[in-house]
Amino acid sequence: MKSILIALMSAALATAAVAENEFRHVVLFKFKPGATAEQIKEVEKAFAELPKKIDAIKGYEWGPSESVEGLNDGFTHCFLVTFKDKAGLEAYLPHEAHKAFGAKLRPILEKALVFDYTAKKD
Repeated sequence: MKSILIALMSAALATAAVAENEFRHVVLFKFKPGATAEQIKEVEKAFAELPKKIDAIKGYEWGPSESVEGLNDGFTHCFLVTFKDKAGLEAYLPHEAHKAFGAKLRPILEKALVFDYTAKKD
């Protein structure tokens, strides 16, 4: 599991300009075996709409696992949300749009892994 997080964070930092002290919110999802492709697409779309609804979000990207090592432990989706600072995440979490997203996600989510950190340049 630790190796998955290290690989994801390394990839995210390699592809994005790092601004010192930005706050990153990394979220991994493992869906229930019965989750349909349509339900998962709805979750992807709903997550992608959050930056339009929540001003605290400064950056957003996501992607499905393309692991060639097979170390993703059943997690199939990664979402990286960037905030100006930790206060942005603190505003995001209780936001009504985020709560509505969680309500859509919960019925098909088996497990989530969340990792938050302040970006460092070195």
